[in-house]
Amino acid sequence: MGCNLRDLADAESIDLSDLAGMRIGIDSFLVAFQFLTSIRARGATGDGGPLKDSKGRPVSHLMGFLDRATSLLELGIIPIFIFDGKHPVLKADTIEKRSKSRIEAQEKWETALAEGDYPEAQKWAQRSVRYTPEMVEETIELLHLLGIPAFRGEAEGEGQAAVMAQAGQLDVVATQDWDALLYGSPILVRNLMSAGSRRMGRIIRAEKIVLDDLLQQNQLTREQLIDLAIMIGTDFHPGIRGIGPKTGLKLIKEHGTIEGVCAAKEKEIPENLEEIRKLFLDHPANSGHDLDLKPVDFDALTAWLKERDFSDKRIERSLSRIGKESQVRQSGQSSLFEF
Repeated sequence: MGCNLRDLADAESIDLSDLAGMRIGIDSFLVAFQFLTSIRARGATGDGGPLKDSKGRPVSHLMGFLDRATSLLELGIIPIFIFDGKHPVLKADTIEKRSKSRIEAQEKWETALAEGDYPEAQKWAQRSVRYTPEMVEETIELLHLLGIPAFRGEAEGEGQAAVMAQAGQLDVVATQDWDALLYGSPILVRNLMSAGSRRMGRIIRAEKIVLDDLLQQNQLTREQLIDLAIMIGTDFHPGIRGIGPKTGLKLIKEHGTIEGVCAAKEKEIPENLEEIRKLFLDHPANSGHDLDLKPVDFDALTAWLKERDFSDKRIERSLSRIGKESQVRQSGQSSLFEF
């Protein structure tokens, strides 16, 4: 999930309708896990795993993407789904820890099922979710059938989106990961895919964070923000012990750089510091993507969904939304500065 910069950000609640006509680059791996952990087999004897079709294939992620993607289209939003490519070598430790945690959860899930303890099984099932390469390709296939751009980035999905936003190809980057700001996304929107749902009895609202505003309010350069994040801890470095957001902000403003902070506080400079900085300042990104919405072959889409046991009601609801969004393809794209 990267570095948490919430304490530094003045997030503004927005309505999704405010994004109409904009190209929104969506960090899709996080979205997929959101669907896989929330759309699950519950009930008295549910194993807690993702819902599956009659052939035993997981479909929770496909249900989630179908529902939210068509909802965004209905609002006049142009979603661009970007999936992770090859993870940077510097993220290896983070990935290893996540994999180990998932394997441990898988073992506890299987033990609970063997003992018939379904409440316990459902708890561990949520933590053992996997989003396999095959599931990624299937998701991209679904989105293409919906006429929606979807592709793998060169490296991190939110990094790819941020680079494209800086280049003016996207208006907004949508992710829960604050690292999008470190990668240079001019505007970050959080809670795009969960806006309108309830959490802890409260309605979730989408939030907008503007990078320039965050930098000005905290009197930081982007380079200093990156150094601050590295001190707090990112996917590429665990951080410097004893330094949180507030302390880190004070130190970076006083000493200018990580090197200055480490010299003043007699701490070791983080390993691979220049490599980590470069990942944020010049993140790898591929190009040549077609970002326009395409016409939908309703017969092909319907057949694809039925082959995975989607109900007629779910299909009809989704297709009716697509039928209302033709104005997106005919109207001009809103300017970033109108947002």
